[in-house]
Amino acid sequence: MNLPFPKLCMLLSIACAMATGSARAGGGPEGVFLVVNPTSAESLAVANAFARLRGVPPINVFMLPWTGGDESTTIGRFRTEILAPILRAIDSRRLATQIDAVVYSSGFPWRIDYADELPAGLRANDTFPSGSLTGMTMLSAAVQSGTPAWLDPESNDYYRPLDASGVPATTAGFRGWYGWGSQGELLEAGGSRYLLATVLGVTAGRGNSVAEITAYLRSAAAADGTKPKGTIYFVTNTDVRTTTRSGVFPATVKALNALGVQAEIVNGTLPVRKRDVAGLMTGTPTFDWKASGSTILPGAICENLTSFGGIFTPSTGQTPLSEFLRAGAAGSSGTVIEPFSLQAKFPHAAIQVHYARGASLAEAFYQSVHAPYQLLVVGDPLCQPWASIPQVEVVNAADSAVLESGARVSGKLDLEPRATVPGGGTADRFELFVDGVRVAQAGLGERLTLDTTVMADGHHELRVVAIAATPVETQGRRVVDVMVANHDDGRALKLVVEPKRVDRSGTLRIAVNGTGIEGAVVFAMGRVLGRTNSAQESIEVPAEVLGLGPVTIRANGRSGSSPADGVNAAPVTIEVTGGR
Repeated sequence: MNLPFPKLCMLLSIACAMATGSARAGGGPEGVFLVVNPTSAESLAVANAFARLRGVPPINVFMLPWTGGDESTTIGRFRTEILAPILRAIDSRRLATQIDAVVYSSGFPWRIDYADELPAGLRANDTFPSGSLTGMTMLSAAVQSGTPAWLDPESNDYYRPLDASGVPATTAGFRGWYGWGSQGELLEAGGSRYLLATVLGVTAGRGNSVAEITAYLRSAAAADGTKPKGTIYFVTNTDVRTTTRSGVFPATVKALNALGVQAEIVNGTLPVRKRDVAGLMTGTPTFDWKASGSTILPGAICENLTSFGGIFTPSTGQTPLSEFLRAGAAGSSGTVIEPFSLQAKFPHAAIQVHYARGASLAEAFYQSVHAPYQLLVVGDPLCQPWASIPQVEVVNAADSAVLESGARVSGKLDLEPRATVPGGGTADRFELFVDGVRVAQAGLGERLTLDTTVMADGHHELRVVAIAATPVETQGRRVVDVMVANHDDGRALKLVVEPKRVDRSGTLRIAVNGTGIEGAVVFAMGRVLGRTNSAQESIEVPAEVLGLGPVTIRANGRSGSSPADGVNAAPVTIEVTGGR
């Protein structure tokens, strides 16, 4: 079923009235654009789990029907049927200044074949003309350029340059609107721009089940800020898969130790009987994780340099990256076609240093891969085990009271954001999001102002995000549900959904009970479920449309043409059950 995202949702989030210009923000769920294939039950279930675990706003969820297969597609179809609709949706929802990452649920092709667009002079030199879904999305500007600029071995300027020891001196937070120079410098104007890209999981072929993906996403979310007391292992042997990058292992271990993170170089293919694997880099065509007797800690990046780690068809004879995820890793990667043993196409050992400095999983990967076009990055992009996450509270200046969920607000709000950073440090700035859209920003000691009179009455979600004053720009947030009440005309809307727990073969009955409205729109996870033409009416929705897992249903009542003429119901969360 292909249901469009409601234009009214844009009004709910007051993007039209209050969208801001370029502000330094991102790195959290507000900066994620979650792409879901509604024709795939697995894609819906994985997206439901991630959105719930990470608090992805509904406006950041994009339903993109895809029936072209889950293994490969041509670059032409990728450009016109996947990439272009995603970029259009980001622009049309006025999210372009806040989106940092495109995150695919399962159900999309992991390989992009570009043979048809190679110039004649390059065809003889490119024996394996394919890229990955994530790599080609990250390099979207190159894909749109009409020339194969993605083949440049230094195509990613977000890659951190190495110092004399072979380890990068800096780790930088990523924002989608940042421009990067050819030496990795952040530019005030111009430069190369990217969107980080990951896949939450692959459910086809030798991938993972929905239950496995949900388990490692849950583990990854719980690992944030825990500073794992484990060891990052670097495994060496005589295989070119290891020797390609093992030369910098000693310097990398030294850099990790200096950060207070235990790291160790071991010989073989896997760490053996180690119960504290907080990260792993190895190089081997095949491995048996269970036989190693080792345990992966929550949040770990486990990575193997081999030719076909990102291929999920059964004929390669090499172990896919999904084995690390099955064992509990938060993320892994692998190439989707023969890449040859070129360091630039694989994560540098410094990926673990970036991660230990507090970068998110997606930031750590893309700061360490100079030519990411063939690398498929799979896992939770927001996982950040070593981050010092700001703790945020929000005070309503009108009464000097902490703003709590359930508060009734009206008129203009002056909000005083405050933050503490574990281990010391301060916030550099704060940003205010309403229903997922950034509407205001303030420096340390300044107030965030919100005019609620241009908003619909009823339920709204406010998020105040603190960005730490560090190069990594770690974020923390306070999420508060408020009830806006600017009108005394009897306008109201209640949403009733039954049953609260339904089998995927069943049907949901969704009733809107309103006064002072002409009708309502009911929506969930980025798409309209139905519309009513009266204030009190019911619709029925097949549960399978929503996908397995928790889903939050929302409704907006209409009484005029502007956002302020509407009213939002309090959302209702239900759960769709069934075999996984």
